Amino acid sequence: MYVISGFNSSIQKQRFMKKLLTLTVMVLCWSMALTAQDRAQVFEGATIIPITGEPISNGVLIVENGKITAVGRSGDVSIPRNAERHDVSDKVIMPGLVDTHSHIGEGDGGDRSATMHPDVRIMDTIDPQSSTFKKAMAGGITTANVMPGSGLLMSGQTVYLKTRPANTIEQMLIMVDEEAGIYGGIKMANGTNPLRAGGTPGTRAKSAAIVRNLFVQAQDYQRRVEEADGDPEKMPARDLQMETLVEVLEGKRIVHNHTHRHDDILTAIRLADEFGYRLVLQHVSEGWKVAEEIANADILGSSIIGLDSPGGKMEAINLLNINGRELEQAGALVAFHTDDPIVDSRFFLRMAAMGVKEGMSRQTALEALTINGAKMMDLEDRVGSLEEGKDADFLILSGDPFSVYTHIEQTWIDGEKAWDRSNPEDREYATGGYEIFRMSSNHSHH
Repeated sequence: MYVISGFNSSIQKQRFMKKLLTLTVMVLCWSMALTAQDRAQVFEGATIIPITGEPISNGVLIVENGKITAVGRSGDVSIPRNAERHDVSDKVIMPGLVDTHSHIGEGDGGDRSATMHPDVRIMDTIDPQSSTFKKAMAGGITTANVMPGSGLLMSGQTVYLKTRPANTIEQMLIMVDEEAGIYGGIKMANGTNPLRAGGTPGTRAKSAAIVRNLFVQAQDYQRRVEEADGDPEKMPARDLQMETLVEVLEGKRIVHNHTHRHDDILTAIRLADEFGYRLVLQHVSEGWKVAEEIANADILGSSIIGLDSPGGKMEAINLLNINGRELEQAGALVAFHTDDPIVDSRFFLRMAAMGVKEGMSRQTALEALTINGAKMMDLEDRVGSLEEGKDADFLILSGDPFSVYTHIEQTWIDGEKAWDRSNPEDREYATGGYEIFRMSSNHSHH
């Protein structure tokens, strides 16, 4: 009995020691992780382009717990104790880029199913592990408005997301209305695309009429919901299309309207004015022809694309790189977008540089890559500039952002390094050929 009892006692002791060791390791790892998370990251010596202020030479950027806690000149900023310090002398730091119109993530909407489907959610088909997000980070894009296609009049709900590594789409989403559960806008289109797709309305006039009719239905649905005043017996039957459009009518969901020709641009503005919804014009290839009208319209702004290469379709034949200059001079808010894969996400900075080459001011071009796009997505309080309290999304560049010799060296999202050119695996996403990253989705309506 003594031997058996001793044997059991020995085993129990070993088990106890093993559990104690495991617990100690867990506590130590948790403590180290917590310390690393809480530890301030300090970036010193770079030229900082905050966007909302003048460039800061020999600057200091401090981030902690995913947020920016200080930005300023060396000597004017207090460095926290135990901070991890990064020497970025001779580098340039600017905010992460905001792409107001993209199709990364290999999602596919419902453009082959109906003329209008505002209930379709691109969220349900985005691959969060797609390599296209790595490519976007290689181009400096940290925030994107990912859309369904533009093949028909209403292609569905967009998502605003961070391009950070994630296993699920929920880990990438940026919520703009927690109570309503809204994390994006809605994609609409007019012009050639809806005319050439299945279920075509036939003419531009019929296109506008169909849109009007659905919004009138939504207004009626909105009225019946208001009259029910929360009484379940009086509430209309649930209608996902109508619910989405009521969110548009209430200003909770922004309309991103694909449009190219100057007459189509004015039709998009006319419809927004008629129904009172918030509008961002997307593409506006002939915006330079009606710049004054755009500037005087009650809209959020124009998101434009640069002329990156020849080709395309006839309605975009007058797309010129003077577009940014003309909209700026007219006083219109302007942002850039890639419409990736139409323009590769890695060339986003170059698009603004081409706008500067054609007379756009450097400051507005920088804003058009960052804070202006954030404004068009109701995200200007979180991203688009380097300011205390904002998300710690920023880029470390080897030189001037508009120089062809400059490389994006690191992309940080929410205070975490998400992409690093010095890492051989990450570098491939910056240097690989175009076709490596072409998505397999059927999005081709631009």
